[in-house]
Amino acid sequence: MTATEADHGLWIRRTHTAPDGATRLICLPHAGGSASFYFPISQRLSNRFDVVAVQYPGRQDRRMEPCIDDIGELAAAVFEQLRPLTDRPLALFGHSMGATLGFEVARLLEQEAGVVPTHLFASGRRAPSCHRDETVHLLGDEGLLADVRALSGTDARVLGDEEILRMALPAIRGDYKAAETYRYRPGPPLSCPITAFTGDDDPKATIAEVKSWAEHTTAAFDLQVFDGGHFFLANHQAAILRAISEALLPTT
Repeated sequence: MTATEADHGLWIRRTHTAPDGATRLICLPHAGGSASFYFPISQRLSNRFDVVAVQYPGRQDRRMEPCIDDIGELAAAVFEQLRPLTDRPLALFGHSMGATLGFEVARLLEQEAGVVPTHLFASGRRAPSCHRDETVHLLGDEGLLADVRALSGTDARVLGDEEILRMALPAIRGDYKAAETYRYRPGPPLSCPITAFTGDDDPKATIAEVKSWAEHTTAAFDLQVFDGGHFFLANHQAAILRAISEALLPTT
């Protein structure tokens, strides 16, 4: 195995086999999240799509690596890892920070590789151009964890385990910094369709802010609103997976 292949294996995680030639669905985790978050999605969709999850540095088996706390830098790194995967149709799904990252990766795919993603699914995140001044990443550990608990994005068992918590905090803080210091750079809109999913009680994104994703594509835009907060998708997995399938599978 070459160094490049080894690096690719660190970033790219595939837990289920898929049909030959299937559209690839690249899944990008939320702040503090990991590739394993998307195991249920892979389990449900791998009979139709090649589901691939990205593992960022600084968590789980990559916890000894420094986190990348800048969206632009992280997008560039993910883009390089996705280059070998552009031999077939490719779609992007990102939740929260992962949605912003997905947008920046889609930009790079179009501008640097001439590859237009089949679709961008942006979940639980306001549009890139909708800025908020947020500084949670500057709080002490308890303040940071209070925000994570309020969003219910991390397994309660992890939050209650001091040893695991100490290992997870650097990744959580680094990701929060990446998300909160992100600044949209004006440029051409994407050429791919965008579907935005949001919860109607999400403190991190109003419905109006999510609607603004429509401004970032010249193709079709669809907004789907579910009841729930920031991690609404946990209670609406079937509906979200159905929407992804309908968007990616060819019509007959």
